[in-house]
Amino acid sequence: MATATPIASPASSVRLTIAGVTGLPLKAVPESERGRAISTVVAAFADDPVERWIYPTSAEYETHFPEFVAAFAGEAVRRETVWRLGEFSAVAFWLPPDSEPDGDAIVGVLRASVPAAKHEALFSMLEQMDNAHPTSAHWYLPWLGVAPDRQGKGFGGELLRRCLEIVDADRLPAFLETPNPRTIPFYERHGFRAIGVAQAGSCPPVTSMLRTAR
Repeated sequence: MATATPIASPASSVRLTIAGVTGLPLKAVPESERGRAISTVVAAFADDPVERWIYPTSAEYETHFPEFVAAFAGEAVRRETVWRLGEFSAVAFWLPPDSEPDGDAIVGVLRASVPAAKHEALFSMLEQMDNAHPTSAHWYLPWLGVAPDRQGKGFGGELLRRCLEIVDADRLPAFLETPNPRTIPFYERHGFRAIGVAQAGSCPPVTSMLRTAR
């Protein structure tokens, strides 16, 4: 006779999910899968306050935000420092210490895709963000995204933990900006602290965060 399987409580379900996530391998994303990695980020940021201020309609967002993601993190793809868990359940684009975002590409995308009325605030934000970047060697995380159906299940935290092991092997700081205040406690749990806030015009704020070298 078969025995009934007990119904798991919500807490035990979360523990089981996280246990499964920790067993997933960390994989580098090759150039051939760049589009899939960008798609995960685009899906993850669909409700983000800053990104939707930049691209308020679904058509604008779906057309232009992938170009913005690619411009900010193209060097990460070339350097093979984009990592994923699962079948693109969570993706992190990292720029290693001797690389940086393509500023000309970023400005080009924004000038071409964002109405001129927003340019003053938008480029003021970018300037403030650039000024907040550490001037010494560091790892930079421009994008970390979790697919919507995987959010709240431990994928983001596990991916960040694994990536920070790579960062810590270099004994260097890690730096990021978050455009969503709800994510600040998440990053604080992984050792980041807020070091500044960019704010201009009607654009929502962006918080710069630094994790000191381990």
